[in-house]
Amino acid sequence: MPKTPINPPVKCDLCPRLVEFRARYEKSKPDWFNGAVPAFGDKNARLLIAGLAPGLQGANRTGRPFTGDWAGGLLFPTLLKFGFAKGEYKADPDDGLELVDALINNSVKCVPPQNKPIALEINTCRPFLKAQFEELTDLKVVICLGKISHDTTLTTLGLKKSLYKFGHNTHHDVGCGITLIDSYHCSRYNTSTKRLTKEMFEDVFRDAKKKIEAKI
Repeated sequence: MPKTPINPPVKCDLCPRLVEFRARYEKSKPDWFNGAVPAFGDKNARLLIAGLAPGLQGANRTGRPFTGDWAGGLLFPTLLKFGFAKGEYKADPDDGLELVDALINNSVKCVPPQNKPIALEINTCRPFLKAQFEELTDLKVVICLGKISHDTTLTTLGLKKSLYKFGHNTHHDVGCGITLIDSYHCSRYNTSTKRLTKEMFEDVFRDAKKKIEAKI
């Protein structure tokens, strides 16, 4: 059988609901990316940031994960602070920003209505995420942004969700020298309600940095 690619075609047609939703914006916003958003970052990364799905005003518009929306305004400065990125984040895919030893990938590649993919869509997109894990042979740490990402990552790795409870900045040894670290998603809702603060988010990446350096 052909090897599953890391990224689906930009105009992926595997999930009818997502294709229909995307089509609305292909008509009303033809200058937007409006497609399956590819992973972004270092192909030999030791850190994987596992998100949920492209944001409507962010990655679905710009074509780069977390670029142009509220979440990216917290994520990318944090990556820069801890040396996982270089350059300057200007909320534009052409800003020249590069990730260093880090890669961002989403559980679902196409924008879902109300930012909520359904189980069928997550399952359909899982082979692409699995292929990503297989390519990251030096992977040491996975940061899961939100519980859905946490659950999806565990399923992708063939692990029982009941054995790994989600909790902000909870560390899980998932075997093969990989540590999974949970974080509340850096969404506007979580940050505006103070469920997630800048300091809490930075603690996650500080710990990830220490884990990676300890495993050198």
